[in-house]
Amino acid sequence: MKVEFAQLAGRDNGTAYNLERALAAIDAAAADTQLIVFPETHLMGFPSAETVAEVAEPLDGPTVQAVIDAARARTIAVVIGTAERDGGQFYNTTLLITPEGIALRYRKTHLWASDRGVFTPGDRYATCLWNGVRVGLLICYDIEFPESARANAQLGAELLIVTNGNMDPYGPTHRTAIMARAQENQAFALMVNRVEAGDGGLLFAGGSALVDPFGTLLFEAGREEGQFTVELDLDQLAAARKDYRYLDDQRLKLPGEVIERSDGTRELLIPES
Repeated sequence: MKVEFAQLAGRDNGTAYNLERALAAIDAAAADTQLIVFPETHLMGFPSAETVAEVAEPLDGPTVQAVIDAARARTIAVVIGTAERDGGQFYNTTLLITPEGIALRYRKTHLWASDRGVFTPGDRYATCLWNGVRVGLLICYDIEFPESARANAQLGAELLIVTNGNMDPYGPTHRTAIMARAQENQAFALMVNRVEAGDGGLLFAGGSALVDPFGTLLFEAGREEGQFTVELDLDQLAAARKDYRYLDDQRLKLPGEVIERSDGTRELLIPES
């Protein structure tokens, strides 16, 4: 499976600019690329409590529709972050978009300090079957909590895709976390981060990465913008799980209701604390 990382800089509250760059990256993808992945909230950047109502859009709004149209035109799948408006609530959301439309939606469940007061946390994890692979989505701070990746693994995830907006000095934290999450769930983990400066003096750390189901770092980007191509050898999934399977041997399962939908999507609802 061939995947491209779009490790880009973005503009906070700069939807038109960010969308233009996303569409250009999709158009520039190689003919045999099956999936292209962008950073956390790439489409809007990071809004503040004062700007989120202005910049957030519903998923049937024009910005997401433009990405769907581009995916359809190129016959490619896209994972991209957005600021989602749903009624009077706002969510830090990542979408898996295929030529047929939105295949999977995930709302960030673990809000970083700058998310609080801007976004509402999501209440579930979800996976879907895409190209014969079960995919789960996570966002940035989520990967610092082992339960987030394990929830996806309990739903059958074989590929964990992380849209990231990690900044200095925390780049090494996510490098360690992404390797651990892949190894302890015997799944591929693919993380795409933002680069360069954002509002408020943040400097985004790059370091987009691909880790195999053994926890081996197969690719790591630097701190510069770029569109990078990686290949996943899906036979490694069976190899990693051949002699033992952590999900079979674990003594404690995560709680929560599992919902199996007719479209192949699986959800694990987070119990109320």
